[in-house]
Amino acid sequence: MDQSLTGRELSHGCCSYSTLKAWLPILSWLPQYKLKYLQMDLLAGLTVGMTTVPQALAYAEVAGLPVQYGLYSAFMGGFIYTFLGTSKDVTLGPTAIMSLLCFSVVGGQPHRAVLLSLLCGLIQAVMALLRLGFLLDFVSYPVIKGFTCAAAVTIGFGQVKNILGIQGVPQQFFLEVYYTFYKIPEARVGDVVLGLLCLTLLIILMFMKSSLGSDSAPTCTRAARKLVWAVATMRNALVVIAASLVAFSWEAYGHHVFTITGRTTQGLPPFRPPPTSDTIANGTVVSFGEIVEGFGGGLAVIPFMGLLESIAIAKAFASQNDYRIDANQELLAIGVTNIMGSFVSAYPITGSFGRTAVNSQTGVCTPAGGIITSVIVLLSLAFLMPAFYYIPKASLAAVIICAVAPMVDYHVVVKMWKIYKLDLLPFAVTFLMSFWEVQYGIIGGVAVSGVLLLYRMARPQIKISDHGALLMELNSGLSFPATEYLSHVMHTQALQVSPPRSVVLDCHHVSIIDYTVISELRDLLRQFNLREVQLVFSRLQPSVLKVLLAADLQGLRFTNSVEEALQMELGNLFTDYNQTRQIPVQSCRSNTDE
Repeated sequence: MDQSLTGRELSHGCCSYSTLKAWLPILSWLPQYKLKYLQMDLLAGLTVGMTTVPQALAYAEVAGLPVQYGLYSAFMGGFIYTFLGTSKDVTLGPTAIMSLLCFSVVGGQPHRAVLLSLLCGLIQAVMALLRLGFLLDFVSYPVIKGFTCAAAVTIGFGQVKNILGIQGVPQQFFLEVYYTFYKIPEARVGDVVLGLLCLTLLIILMFMKSSLGSDSAPTCTRAARKLVWAVATMRNALVVIAASLVAFSWEAYGHHVFTITGRTTQGLPPFRPPPTSDTIANGTVVSFGEIVEGFGGGLAVIPFMGLLESIAIAKAFASQNDYRIDANQELLAIGVTNIMGSFVSAYPITGSFGRTAVNSQTGVCTPAGGIITSVIVLLSLAFLMPAFYYIPKASLAAVIICAVAPMVDYHVVVKMWKIYKLDLLPFAVTFLMSFWEVQYGIIGGVAVSGVLLLYRMARPQIKISDHGALLMELNSGLSFPATEYLSHVMHTQALQVSPPRSVVLDCHHVSIIDYTVISELRDLLRQFNLREVQLVFSRLQPSVLKVLLAADLQGLRFTNSVEEALQMELGNLFTDYNQTRQIPVQSCRSNTDE
């Protein structure tokens, strides 16, 4: 009876409540939801919402899209992540890096940006269902830092033209640098003054927030600290509102002093499938296949970088706040958000570090805070779009510059130099190539990191010492790329010298062995036998010894310790592999030379 019950439980395991909770994490925290959680989630959601709206408008500019597309991209994540996310802190939405990547692929074409969101979401969701989150482990930290530093420089400098109020500057980075300086005489005084004022205010508020004292202070001081913290946290929204009022005042009197955002589409976006074709200016229809072909490598880079950015943020805050996340579930949440976002004209999104930090610092208790943020974005779309007409582009540029400036982490170069200088190579390749094309920088950095990884596998460290026989200690594993190098070292150090030397190979760090290695070892044993010297293996792992025995190598000798191997060379101890103490061998014929 117990056995049949167990069988029924196993057969319905995929439909169990625990499995459902794994796919819908909201079922884990919603039953324990408290009124105190609601209060903190409301506060956090309102605070993040006030940060999200101006940032979303600004990041749409980075993506080369009308500003309303930033808001279209900012609300779906809050709803979806509440059900599927495993981090209480993460907020999904448009970010500077994803906006830059999107622009590099679609060139500011809204229909293609929306279709890109759908395709990225499908790729991310499939990766989650296939449990492919481990692929992110192959992107090294130097590549990530090289990319983020280059992206910050690219995005930040790209906003200088809006601070100056100049037009007609190309988007390609090197041309952008040249024409920005070339057109400085055309700068508009109003934009320059307003942009610098906004930058100054944002920097002052940022420093005020970072220099706040501890909570162990008198009540009045704590109240003042909270007020300063609230103003500094909402600095983006407050600065944009103040700049818009200034611009409105001048426009009302007929003075066009500032470059303003201009007319935007009011109201909520229609819920409809993303377009599968596009029509260019001359009326030519571009098919779905041609659009996808035009995306090129971006269709691989954008989903991957979106996952990498969001999961890195989730892991950082999970560690800080003492909880765990499920990486594959995070992939699913981002993928579904991008899929559903494409039905409301969103471009690709990911986790935002800045808004996640605000969410965490405000004391959010559950992912439900994202719902409040999304409602604020929807209310802005429904009622505030006419007011966005007067937002000066210089103020949005100031918001973007202050948001990306902390990403330029020059200290990391010094740290890499001190710890492992070779890591500077993928960092430099990624950093420099990203100024050419962002996706090329990422691909180039990953390729260089892969080459370095393969080089370390193909050239393992071998420590050689003389004890009568040569003792060669492999300081890392032994796999097929390393066989040629190991053979070369043994030939030059032992077989091609006069007289030839016996070798004791310390295999303590070797845990896996393959057919290529076996083939090379068979040839080495034959070469040692021809020169009447010995190759003795010591400290073999049981799994490796089992493979060597199965390979039936002629002349195979091994010992349990280096000392025994050195004695074997002196003729004091010869051990048949049937007598090994590491694993029992019942029925193996001896291959030891008599």
